[in-house]
Amino acid sequence: MPATLRSLLHRADLRLRLLTATDAALDAPLSWLHSSDLADPTPFLADGQGLLTTGTQFGDDTEVTAAVADAYVARLLRRGVVALGFGDEVVRTGTPPQLVDACTEQGLALFEVPYETSFIAVAQANADAVARDANARNAWALAAQRAISLAAMRPDGLGATIAELSRQLDGWVGLFDVSGRLDRGHPADGVPAEDLEVLRTEALRLLRAGQRASLPVTTEHRTGFSLQTLGSGGHLSGVLAIANGGALDRAGREVVTAVIALAGLALQQNRELARARGLLRTGLLTMLSVGDPAVVDTTSREVWGPLPAEPVRIAAVDVPDQDLDTVVDWLELWVQDRPGRLFFAADDELFLCVGAEDTAIVEELVDRFDLHAGLSDGASYRYFGRARTEAVQALDRRREGRPGTTEFGDLAREGVLAHLAHVDVDAGAVARAFLAPLLDHDRTAGTELTRTVRTWLEQNCEYDRTAQALGIHRHTARARVEHAGRLLERDLSVFATRADLWAAFVVEGA
Repeated sequence: MPATLRSLLHRADLRLRLLTATDAALDAPLSWLHSSDLADPTPFLADGQGLLTTGTQFGDDTEVTAAVADAYVARLLRRGVVALGFGDEVVRTGTPPQLVDACTEQGLALFEVPYETSFIAVAQANADAVARDANARNAWALAAQRAISLAAMRPDGLGATIAELSRQLDGWVGLFDVSGRLDRGHPADGVPAEDLEVLRTEALRLLRAGQRASLPVTTEHRTGFSLQTLGSGGHLSGVLAIANGGALDRAGREVVTAVIALAGLALQQNRELARARGLLRTGLLTMLSVGDPAVVDTTSREVWGPLPAEPVRIAAVDVPDQDLDTVVDWLELWVQDRPGRLFFAADDELFLCVGAEDTAIVEELVDRFDLHAGLSDGASYRYFGRARTEAVQALDRRREGRPGTTEFGDLAREGVLAHLAHVDVDAGAVARAFLAPLLDHDRTAGTELTRTVRTWLEQNCEYDRTAQALGIHRHTARARVEHAGRLLERDLSVFATRADLWAAFVVEGA
């Protein structure tokens, strides 16, 4: 039973008499009892303590003035004193009525100590209660830590640990992952959705700061929570949320500290496993790049789920070294929730493979972590290596500007000449993309648009000379060139377009 004024009043041997107190004051923790007759003993007192006095400070007058009593009680309350005991018949007979009135009006608990009961006996009784409570709380803390340690050994050790902490603290406990998602919460539906959104926002703020920290949070339902980051500074693994965590005593805080250590250990083990999975991902990325998707798909299905369906697009993302672990953790959670929609691996850059119509994940990643990214055109796994090169080319261009995403198709539409000033750009890849509509049409339809356009350029764009060189009618030559312009979505009557097209032929050798 905690040490309170109510527990002291229950001691029949002390024969204390309550003069005035609210229920809250009766049950307030009473950490210690001092005795003093100073007019202002507050410099020697602390919050949550009680005071015993004989009333000497009120002078020799029979009556204590209301002003003196009011000022005295106000000083005690400002210091955080929770109870006042007045010794009867030591200096005065009975407790001064003015003091009783002041305590009643201002809400300070007041009790009377009979002459036969010494102050030291009252103080000793309170000290014994404090010690018993401390021993009981210590025993509880040890039992709670033992139960939590056993829970951590279960198959879902982390989930069992959170549930056991909730049971021990008799309140809601939740774990937010690195993406700010509530990974586990106990009891289920123990917190309103509005409060969860507030907690998620604050958890994300702590995670983005990247440093170990704790934060008290009060929601619109006036519920208090305590947030505590998990993991080491620079690589946080999540945030632990505890309802009314700010009101825990020392024993409660020790139990929470034990859970933080166990959760951190579990997350560290998960991180080591994630590193091994990362190495496997890098190896699979290499196999995809050399054109061996069958083995990669089989392996991926066993670990993460199937590869995204063809056609796919490759994103190359520039991630600072200090943020890579956090980004990978976030992507792992994304893959876990949406199997078959993303494959990713870290090599020279971070590479993402997504469905051609499912590039929203790339934009979400770039926006969330403020990154630079390049995105390839759509391709089959047979041409994965080429698509990877396109993504890198687009990323190189994106690095010249602000964070965001550049698509390789945009580079191709700019033309070949626009990229000759960029020494890091593979002009051949751009030229191939520029000419791709012509080459693909010729391959599928059996036409000769590419040869016709190149001959037309070689003949100074004269249709008669082109027709003569190819042995066709000049109207046929004109029709082929105009068809090529439509496929390329370029106006071939413009000199700049002709120059760009010629440069593509020269670079590609088509």
